[in-house]
Amino acid sequence: ITQKALGSALHRYMSSYGSGRRLSEHREKLMKGGGERAIYQHTQRKKKFLVRERLHMLLDDEDYLELCPFAGLGLPYGDVPSASSVAGIGKINGLWCVFIANDATVKAGLTFPISVTKTLRAQEVAIKNRLPCVYLVDNSGVFLPLQSGLFSDKNHAGRFFYNEAVMSAMKIPQLAVVCGTCIAGGAYAMVMVEEAVIVQRIGTVALAGPPLVKAATGEEVSPEDLGGAKLHTEVSGCIDYFASVESEAYQCSRNIITTFNFELPEESITEVEGPLYSAEELMGLAPKSYNYSLDIRLVDRLTDGSRLQEFKARYGTTLLTGFARVEG
Repeated sequence: ITQKALGSALHRYMSSYGSGRRLSEHREKLMKGGGERAIYQHTQRKKKFLVRERLHMLLDDEDYLELCPFAGLGLPYGDVPSASSVAGIGKINGLWCVFIANDATVKAGLTFPISVTKTLRAQEVAIKNRLPCVYLVDNSGVFLPLQSGLFSDKNHAGRFFYNEAVMSAMKIPQLAVVCGTCIAGGAYAMVMVEEAVIVQRIGTVALAGPPLVKAATGEEVSPEDLGGAKLHTEVSGCIDYFASVESEAYQCSRNIITTFNFELPEESITEVEGPLYSAEELMGLAPKSYNYSLDIRLVDRLTDGSRLQEFKARYGTTLLTGFARVEG
């Protein structure tokens, strides 16, 4: 593309938005998400972080490339700011990743046709550039009045799950953080990834919520009992990591990124962090009788910095599994 052609295209793009002032107005509108009332309910009543606050805790810094920020404006069925999600490319623990984060202040994070288009575009960027993909899932399912426009083509909603399977086959790691309600398609999304984290009392995963269960079977059940953090980390095993609060979930996610081995360290690295505790003490810690067992968590005397990213800590508790570095 010549510089002249690029300049001409940019001029047409800016002209379509009018002046720079109008562009700023659009951006300011998008930053407000679903509006003051929705933000109040999201933060005060539901005690959840806003989507950009979540990204601030997940990413290395505030500098990231946002994809399709103006998607969802001026549609026939009204405005859907940022297509009810924030997508982009940023660094997580030094590794470039694509992220797709639902904004539940925009119509409860419902999926609209434009939401699907934006999500598929972000996944396409991840596939073409072989970038790990992180999903922050806070999705109430499909906007039912427009569901006829969501599943009628190969590039509609079902393609999202197809792309997840393709990325897994290509060995492109994917991670999901359940930081809100995940209903129907939102539930499928997070169980198809390599690893998933859920936030207690905030994250829930179910094919249908309590109201639909009540309507279908007459049974009354709470969101937590139906698909909460305790159920999915201790009983179903669908989710790998349990977080007591949101901030812990994003720190856990950052730690998981370091275990992907997606970019191996350079061979020239010679300094290796040793365990905090000496392996020479292992014999002294061994039980004298078979009536007692050895605490298997003594692996902290073998791993670098005595760190272990424990996998499914609450599921099958007689077995310890996890990720760690040994000699770098």
